[in-house]
Amino acid sequence: MANPEERLMVLDTPTLYFRAFFGVPESIKSPDGMPVNAIRGTVDFVSHLITAYQPDRIVACFDADWRPAFRVEAIASYKAHRVLTPGPTAQDVDVEEVPDTLTPQIPVIEAVLDAAGIARAAAPGFEADDVLATLAERWAGRGPVDVVTMDRDLYQLVDDGRGVRVLNIGKGVAKLEVVTDAVLHEKYGIAGRDYADFAALRGDPSDGLPGVSGIGEKTAAAMIAAYGDLAGVRAAALDPASALKPAQRTRIVEAAGYLDAAPTVVRVVRDAPVVEHDDRVPRTVKDPVALAALAEKYGLKTAVARLEKALAERSG
Repeated sequence: MANPEERLMVLDTPTLYFRAFFGVPESIKSPDGMPVNAIRGTVDFVSHLITAYQPDRIVACFDADWRPAFRVEAIASYKAHRVLTPGPTAQDVDVEEVPDTLTPQIPVIEAVLDAAGIARAAAPGFEADDVLATLAERWAGRGPVDVVTMDRDLYQLVDDGRGVRVLNIGKGVAKLEVVTDAVLHEKYGIAGRDYADFAALRGDPSDGLPGVSGIGEKTAAAMIAAYGDLAGVRAAALDPASALKPAQRTRIVEAAGYLDAAPTVVRVVRDAPVVEHDDRVPRTVKDPVALAALAEKYGLKTAVARLEKALAERSG
């Protein structure tokens, strides 16, 4: 039976390896000349996070589908600018544009995590964000949850009452920002539960979400704070007695089709079919022979030694 004080850490692994790939020099290579900057950086990130935040349980979450059909059906522009090769039919998975030298590193990252005994999770038809959200939802109330990402959309998971916070690594793992409801109130004047509606209004060009024309971050936050949620804002746009400006009313009403669809895209799925797994942080690596072989082949001995040290010295 789980200790109610146990801390769960869920990792947005694609964010980690993209951050590592662009943050660690590509000149770092294996003995046979393969770039291993993303592998080295990701392993070091995990070691640092375990040492700094002492999770009892940890899960590295992955995309089974980085651009799920249900989101594309809602808004066709969702992540469309990142598609390298579209699937032949609507049922096929689009291929994400990934740097050529990053692609071969991802299976090695998975192999290192497996050999170390760090749980991995994905769910068919869903993004890593949905896996993170599902695991956080399952654990919230039983113990604190740290969500490691640099995707602001995951601020919607923040819940001080249930001990869920986001560790935003946008400025690096060593300089990450701990995001709580109090931080969101200070930044935007809203809580984590409001963030998805706020994001739908504001939009997000990086995900291909247009938002409502003329409504930026400050205005979107003020509207959510004033009217409670997206439904409240839309009702206010139709209410002649509300304090919305005429131009704002017009823009919200004209964006009705987008606002009908946006919540499906912006809101993470909290009940994705993620299988149960042993997510306890191991004291010693699961398969030392396999891990040593990977360290030798890819020139990761120092990084792997740091990970082994982080696991061995974990408190609790």
